[in-house]
Amino acid sequence: MKVCTDACVFGAWADVEKAMRILDIGTGTGLLSLMVAQRNEEAGIEGVEIEEGAFRQTQYNFSESPFAGRLTVHRSAVQDFLPPAPFDCIVTNPPFYQNSLKSPDAKANLAHHSDSLSFADLLAASDRLLETGGRCSVLLPFEESLVFEKLHVPSYWYLTRELVLAHRPGLSPFRRMMTFRKGIPPVTAVGEVNRELLYIYEENGKNYDSAFKAYLKAYYLGF
Repeated sequence: MKVCTDACVFGAWADVEKAMRILDIGTGTGLLSLMVAQRNEEAGIEGVEIEEGAFRQTQYNFSESPFAGRLTVHRSAVQDFLPPAPFDCIVTNPPFYQNSLKSPDAKANLAHHSDSLSFADLLAASDRLLETGGRCSVLLPFEESLVFEKLHVPSYWYLTRELVLAHRPGLSPFRRMMTFRKGIPPVTAVGEVNRELLYIYEENGKNYDSAFKAYLKAYYLGF
């Protein structure tokens, strides 16, 4: 699986501060878990991945990282995952294409299409695995995120942060990142959300935007 720019922004943005037990749902090859481990030096991080090839690649990536002692991956569907205790933080970049044409590659379909993990299943599993007061951060295509939020997010999950990602000024956003808190309304007035718009490139479409570079300078060697 390729390392995608939107996933890198998500790994740098997701709310993992002071979390002690973090779950990465649909970990792929471990990118988000590794980025989160670099940002949070105390947390134990567990990934769940159903596809065997990605699972084995994650095992290798975790074992070769400086964070190996805090990283674990399970080969399982998240619907069947039964940890001994709930998590205080979840991050997920789930399969999201609900009605798109599929690839001949079965592995790609598992990674990108929601047949194996519908939005309803994702929210039900996250609700079960997240403790009250815990945070869940999710990355989705912009239009899919509206469906996800409108139809599936429980009423007692409160949106606290969001980042909308566009390639450059003048273009429509293509990704949306959201953080929800379970069961405890934010201290600020309900409906008051920390909202951010981020561009990858400046208006010329060639130079990286300074805010984008600031997010990823700890990860991109060229920055």
